[in-house]
Amino acid sequence: MSATPTPFGAPELRLPDELRGPLQTHIAQLHSRFLDRGWGGRVGFGIRPALIVIDLAIFWTKPTTQVGSDLESVIQNTLTVLDASRAAGIPIFFTSYALDPSDPPSPQNKKLRMSSAAASDPAMFDLDPRLERRPSEKLIRKRYASAFKGTNFHEMLASLSIDTLIVTGVSTSHCVYATCRDATDSVRVIVPKEAVGERCELLHEVNMLDIELDLGDVMPVAEVIGKLRGLSPIA
Repeated sequence: MSATPTPFGAPELRLPDELRGPLQTHIAQLHSRFLDRGWGGRVGFGIRPALIVIDLAIFWTKPTTQVGSDLESVIQNTLTVLDASRAAGIPIFFTSYALDPSDPPSPQNKKLRMSSAAASDPAMFDLDPRLERRPSEKLIRKRYASAFKGTNFHEMLASLSIDTLIVTGVSTSHCVYATCRDATDSVRVIVPKEAVGERCELLHEVNMLDIELDLGDVMPVAEVIGKLRGLSPIA
């Protein structure tokens, strides 16, 4: 395999060059071995997909913020999927964090101590303006990693008879993974490979393998767009 680093992430959280090739080789071998055990089959596209763009807000897309990193390639590939989704007329959802300083703290809050600048500035959680969200595209403000937990996202998908969820955005090992995990028992999960990412290369690689094996289909962006172009109009 080509030992090419991910085109996104934080420089200090990249894999050492001498580990990248062996890790990628091992991941490919693991994938093959799981397939031999009958694990990692394909779910395929249904007939009524929706798109969710997870947490492409300034707090994550601006490299100088506390948890930000270089996500330019993820943003551009998400924009490509977003354009195709709009052209196909499918439902589109966005998420960002529901900042509320009055929320009682949870034990998990001790894992990441949000900087005082982020904790007091709701604008940090505004969507990246390049997404150009439209009024008809629902923004879900969530308190937890999954877009489903503590929201009515599942009910919205059910009301629209959605059978396929295309998942883009960040971060692979947290909000993307959690959303895929909660979606997989109700709808088909499709992850455009180049349209998800995060700050840590190792966590991205491992969680993409887990998604592919257990939760949904990881597909090239070009293949997802081809599927969207072939859709019949949704009534």
